[in-house]
Amino acid sequence: MPEWLTPSHFIMLGLLVAFAIAHSGLAALRPRAEKIVGARLYRVFFALVSLPLATCLIIYFFNHRYDGAQLWQLQGVPGIASLIWVLSAISFLFLYPATFNLLEIAAIQKPEVHLYETGIIRITRHPQMVGQVIWCIAHSLWLGTSFMLVTCLGLIAHHLFGVWHGDRRLTNRYGQAFEAVKARTSVIPFQAIAQGKQTLNLVEFLRPSYLGIAIFVLIFWWLHPVLIDATSRVHW
Repeated sequence: MPEWLTPSHFIMLGLLVAFAIAHSGLAALRPRAEKIVGARLYRVFFALVSLPLATCLIIYFFNHRYDGAQLWQLQGVPGIASLIWVLSAISFLFLYPATFNLLEIAAIQKPEVHLYETGIIRITRHPQMVGQVIWCIAHSLWLGTSFMLVTCLGLIAHHLFGVWHGDRRLTNRYGQAFEAVKARTSVIPFQAIAQGKQTLNLVEFLRPSYLGIAIFVLIFWWLHPVLIDATSRVHW
């Protein structure tokens, strides 16, 4: 194998596959498992499995992000840093949309499966997938390494599978009600709006959760160097 194709490329793919199997597998088991253990307990179990795997992924990514071949180098280009931060901030608005109920995520309220057709869902029915693609574009531009491309291919593949898997689960749960929502929304951003099936209502974005995301982005920007330093102390 070429020298630039380091073992970290394959390890990262393995970690991504493990996370995808655990995350999507547990999501598929949710309807049956909740009948046995209850919605709150299953959400806690879901978090106890997903969060450690996600933490491992983040640490390994930070520690190996410059592995492999350097395909391009744009970090010295004027304005590129600002562009990366803007794209990253936009990606978080999609990755963590206001349609998520934080109290349900934390299992304080009983977790439910919802059919949404407002806010960011008017732009795309799968905002997490769109946010992940934007995040990958931004970080690929900044890093320009083969390791980053392998990471992005794995992340995007998982989220594209999630588009199919999520629609399938909602179809099984809601039937024709979801088919109606599906007909009025789109996976491709702004497609349903361009087709006249949706109307963008900016008032729906004036919610505390979006303010929370904005604050999170600012805190993450401030702590980014600290996070990189902290992960470098974990020798993975």
